[in-house]
Amino acid sequence: MIHERFRIFRTLNVGCWFAVLLFVSLPQSQLVRAQDNRHGLSAFGDLHLSPGFKHFNYVNPQAPKQGRLSMIGTAGLITFNSFNGYILRGDPAQGLSYLFDSLMVRNWDEPDAVYGLVAKSAQLSDDKKSVTFYLRPEAKFADGSPLTAADVVFSFDVLKEKGHPTYRLLLSDVESATAVDPTAVRYMFKGDQTRDLLLVVAQLPIFSKTFYATRDFDKTTLEPPLGSGPYKIAKFSQGRFVSYQRRDDYWARDLNVNIGRFNFSELRYEYYRDRTAEFEALKAKAFDLREEFTSKVWATQYDIEAVRKGQLIRATLPDDRPSGAQGFFLNMRRNKFKDIRVRQALDLAFDFEWTNKNQFYSLYERTQSFFENSEMKAVGLPTPAELRLLEKFRDQVPQSVFKKPYDPPVSNGSGQDRRLLRRASRLLKEAGWTLKEGKRTNSKGEVLDIEFLIFSPTFERVIAPYVKNLKLLGIPSSIRRVDPAQYQERLKSFDFDITTQRYVMPNTPGTQLRNYWTSSSANVPGSLNLSGINDPVVDALVEEVIGAPDRKSMIVAARTLDRVLRAGHYWIPQWYKSSHNVAYWDKFSAPEKKAKFNRSIIETWWFDLAKADKLKSSN
Repeated sequence: MIHERFRIFRTLNVGCWFAVLLFVSLPQSQLVRAQDNRHGLSAFGDLHLSPGFKHFNYVNPQAPKQGRLSMIGTAGLITFNSFNGYILRGDPAQGLSYLFDSLMVRNWDEPDAVYGLVAKSAQLSDDKKSVTFYLRPEAKFADGSPLTAADVVFSFDVLKEKGHPTYRLLLSDVESATAVDPTAVRYMFKGDQTRDLLLVVAQLPIFSKTFYATRDFDKTTLEPPLGSGPYKIAKFSQGRFVSYQRRDDYWARDLNVNIGRFNFSELRYEYYRDRTAEFEALKAKAFDLREEFTSKVWATQYDIEAVRKGQLIRATLPDDRPSGAQGFFLNMRRNKFKDIRVRQALDLAFDFEWTNKNQFYSLYERTQSFFENSEMKAVGLPTPAELRLLEKFRDQVPQSVFKKPYDPPVSNGSGQDRRLLRRASRLLKEAGWTLKEGKRTNSKGEVLDIEFLIFSPTFERVIAPYVKNLKLLGIPSSIRRVDPAQYQERLKSFDFDITTQRYVMPNTPGTQLRNYWTSSSANVPGSLNLSGINDPVVDALVEEVIGAPDRKSMIVAARTLDRVLRAGHYWIPQWYKSSHNVAYWDKFSAPEKKAKFNRSIIETWWFDLAKADKLKSSN
């Protein structure tokens, strides 16, 4: 099942010529004081690692660099036709992020901290309206050409102008990027909600300006792009696999942020059009590893000899990230879903308890919140701080938000809870949908019918019982399965009634929330606001989250936003689990400590030659 598409500048460390050039290049009002430069950044200024740290705490610095990891990547991505993953067009291959470096990279043991990669240090202005990054002069692209501030500026400009709508929304309040000199770039921000923008720009991929001088950035292509990251595309077969080779000449391989990371000589992503065939291929050793998202398979189909002998490992890895929001999202651009009572009725008709017991082997918990499995989830009555925020909107929100947050109904587990179905029937009637010849019909004679849009047969068994309950309510419902390319196009153009999606919330949610729930994204093709939420209160609360001056205030704002979103009934919440179920052949080893906020397999595991030899000799 779906469970799942930013340095301290020290003149002693560089040549004196650079220090002189820097002070000559900057206006007097913007002279940089060395003590103001930092080796990392975070939304609220907190950094756990000191300058000069040796490596991240969740890596093995002595991990051998060897071997191949062949795997299934993101569940449900069953084809690709492009090596451009930063535009709206096409179905990009998985793993493209490993081709491109960024100014800074995440430490996955901290909620939002980033540390220097291409940029050695950064300075945030006192008014937080600009941030200046100081680049390492040794940074290079894979062809040996230098990576300069001009490339960073180009990357920002092209993403904002031609990139996927997600980037355009994220960067809407980034006013400009300017090359101060070849090794310094300054970003300017506008508006008051600038807290997270420094993290956004610090993690943008960096493209070669020279490479794209002769290529159209906004075109799909299977030409491998020129990157500066740890891997390069080695081989591929469109729609079948793509293989990445670790670059021995990678310029940043010995930096502290990379020690113990990227240990596999080859990363290979496999593609299968059917989950059953994919599972059979795993058992046949056609590839090495996959995360299991189907609870029935995890519970019943791994009782095989290879598992019993300890050759095929079943591991459950803890996941401390916010689980986020997974559910059936209702497209409110369709008139039939505009009445909140209709949306409430649809919620009542879905029997999670029966589904979890009979199809998921009770492996899941019910999702209740848009910030599930995190301290941002609203619980109980609003706190005084939440009430102060809610009072601003008392006349604009349902009075229910001043009480306990909405939780989805709990059924008797029968699959057809008559009590809940009767409540749903009453709501539909109140909304003007009466039964006529067994079908819900409004005063215009229109029938309330529903189509569930999917791309994989896996979900059919989950939706089918739900469809049965809807038909009992007089709502003709069907399941429409299309190929993955058509599915993506229909999502981009919002051509669906109901579809399933999961949004994974970051530990410090920021500008990306605009893409999920605000009016500015409601009608932008390709946005993640699938329900078409267009509510000024949601807009205002999203800005409260983005603009919170400290983590405590951010949590209060997120909980308040959660209450309002849940009261809007924009979705039918599904399920979650705070762990990863992973199956892999026993030829890998991992650090003793796992990253707190990341699965970290690709970045920190390594090929264990002794284990691989033992596995091979046992065949």
